[in-house]
Amino acid sequence: LVSDELTSVVFDVTGIKPGCPVKNTFKLKEDKEELDVVFLLEKSSDTPTEVLTNGVLVAYPCLSLQGVITKDEKLKLTEHGTNQFKLSLPGSYEKQLSFPCKPDCDQNCEIPFVIHIGKDMCSELGVEVEQTITVLQDGASPDFETHSTVLGSGTVPFHSLPLGKPIEMTVPLGKEQSVNLYVKAEQIKRNLDVRLGFDLCQEEWQFLDKRKKIVSQTLSKALRLREDPSKDEVPVVAVLGSGGGMRALTSFYGSLLGLQQLNLLDAVIYLCGVSGSTWCLSALYQDPEWSRKDLREPISNAQDKISSSKVGAFSSERLKYYFQELSAMESQGRKVSFTDLWGLIIEYFLLQKEDPSKLSDQQEAVKEAQNPYPIYAAVNVRPNVSGDDFAEWCEFTPYEVGFRKYGAFIRTEDFDSEFFMGRLIKKHSEPRICYLLGMWGSAFAASLDDVFLKVVGSGLSFLESLGDVVKVIDDSKRFHFRDPMRLKTRLVIPGGPLLQIFQDFFKSRVTAGETFNFMQGLFLHRDYVKLNKFVAWKGTHLDAFPNQLTPMEENLYLVDGGFSINSAFPLVLQPERDVDVILSFNYSWEAPFEVLQLTQKYCKEREIPFPEIILNKEDVENPKECYMFIDAENARAPIVLHFPLVNDTFYKYKAPGKERESEEEIAFGDFAVEGKDSPYRTLNFTFEPHEFDRLVELNCYNVLNNKETIWEALNLALNRRKLKNDNNRSRRRLKE
Repeated sequence: LVSDELTSVVFDVTGIKPGCPVKNTFKLKEDKEELDVVFLLEKSSDTPTEVLTNGVLVAYPCLSLQGVITKDEKLKLTEHGTNQFKLSLPGSYEKQLSFPCKPDCDQNCEIPFVIHIGKDMCSELGVEVEQTITVLQDGASPDFETHSTVLGSGTVPFHSLPLGKPIEMTVPLGKEQSVNLYVKAEQIKRNLDVRLGFDLCQEEWQFLDKRKKIVSQTLSKALRLREDPSKDEVPVVAVLGSGGGMRALTSFYGSLLGLQQLNLLDAVIYLCGVSGSTWCLSALYQDPEWSRKDLREPISNAQDKISSSKVGAFSSERLKYYFQELSAMESQGRKVSFTDLWGLIIEYFLLQKEDPSKLSDQQEAVKEAQNPYPIYAAVNVRPNVSGDDFAEWCEFTPYEVGFRKYGAFIRTEDFDSEFFMGRLIKKHSEPRICYLLGMWGSAFAASLDDVFLKVVGSGLSFLESLGDVVKVIDDSKRFHFRDPMRLKTRLVIPGGPLLQIFQDFFKSRVTAGETFNFMQGLFLHRDYVKLNKFVAWKGTHLDAFPNQLTPMEENLYLVDGGFSINSAFPLVLQPERDVDVILSFNYSWEAPFEVLQLTQKYCKEREIPFPEIILNKEDVENPKECYMFIDAENARAPIVLHFPLVNDTFYKYKAPGKERESEEEIAFGDFAVEGKDSPYRTLNFTFEPHEFDRLVELNCYNVLNNKETIWEALNLALNRRKLKNDNNRSRRRLKE
């Protein structure tokens, strides 16, 4: 039988009043038919359940059902094939559990189990005994086939189990067979392991309290103020580095060096990255004192790695190591995708050795507020939905990982562990940071064959020596280009013994970083659409369909933030962070203003204050080094300083006001960042030393050459902060 869905009707039931029937007639497209439906909402007679909510998500009480299943003497199991118990509880986190059981009657077959389910779920605990037999098929190509038979089944009404009291029971399975159950249902009393709220976490507040003292002193010196600004008067400055692979990594070093030379690095509170910029940040935060030291040293170390050959990343020995690492992850119950493989490859590109560090280790770099607070960006997407149409920003910091859209956060140490109904169900070890680097820069994971060919084909005979053992898997042609789940999901792998292993391992895996959804089991509040964090007013947007939003999903699909906006504006524009100045460093390829235009659209849809981006034809065709955008009438909108990646005056000046004189100096500055022959194209992962140096110096120069604009923005921010504080006090008095 084939069932085809002809028409779907979406109807908002929130307007229905209890006890008042509502009749609706829906016109169907097919055959001009109509569908009459009567809706009736009745009040429940059950005692209301106490819940926890932040206005968007709702956490209901969760039960833990612990028990032991044993064979009954009457249960007859055969020696043929394998036998197993199956426990199923619809609505539970575990859904179904399977345990092997041997037919030996003398064996003490006591099998412990734990199941988690909502307290108010009206489900039945199903018990089955199943036998599986493997047989050899006849034919020209003999193959094995498995046959499963249910030997017996029974059920136990879950709601009949008393809370907190262990009980023993015999569950009939039919045919005079049964199993014995010892079970105890208990409500989980501990606090939620998922933080529900939109405010900053306690550690970030503590950081801000300490950091603002440092920022106050820094601004007082840099701007030559008469006195240090008070904590409330200190403007919150965020620095954003866009995506762009090694081009972004290298450029971000230069931009930060420029801020350091202006003695303004200590004026920065937040430091945010997307894709390639996260690779720069993760390297810097290995050193807890990095911003207090001369950046020339880590820049020199980065040059050594970026200028070195990357061929070793694809050697057979290295590929074997990748496979062993990923297989070990999967055996521990983790979800493995292409981005994990890419994480191991980028680890070699950046370090050429194994890096044991984790994101939570970076707490050491901010516990005394000695460095800016790092925020790494990813977006959660949905299979077969374009990243342009639906992308939820997920922030990663040393203390928390979470979605400000939903007001849901977990400890960074618990990322990639299993959660249900706000509780930590199964703890996994925190992933090494290389796997996060692969996720944050996962645009490249979708083009591994291009990366491979670029790396090993750079003037070497490596490809020729491989001959026909280089093979490409390509399933991209039938998918839309902007679908981040399916963007050129290809992989180049060596042939021989490893070929089939890798093909089997990565068969039909998506390019997103698939991980456990820590919001699973939480429900959406009936009034969630009233928050401007959701674009529910667009009737076709996924936000308008609560049953299709992320809390209803088992997995998160986290990808490169560049699939949405190639800079982390959404993570610093949240009102909780109250940012006054944004220094936007754009390293995108041939798109100097796209991040601003996309951010303006994002803010308009969510009613977030943001200055209007007005550009003329000359700006688009010949971008300048720095632009300042400001909303003079709204102090809540941040001042945005935007730095496109351009060689505008650097080719002429070796430093602000100092012209190039020697042939060597002129040659060093005479280069185009973009163009078909540019060494800085996004898929190029190796720069010559002079190519690396000139890109660093260009970005450093562009900051130094616009110091007056930066100082002007900071002075304006000081004044606007006072105005903003006055407005906030006025609003509080009105509420009182």
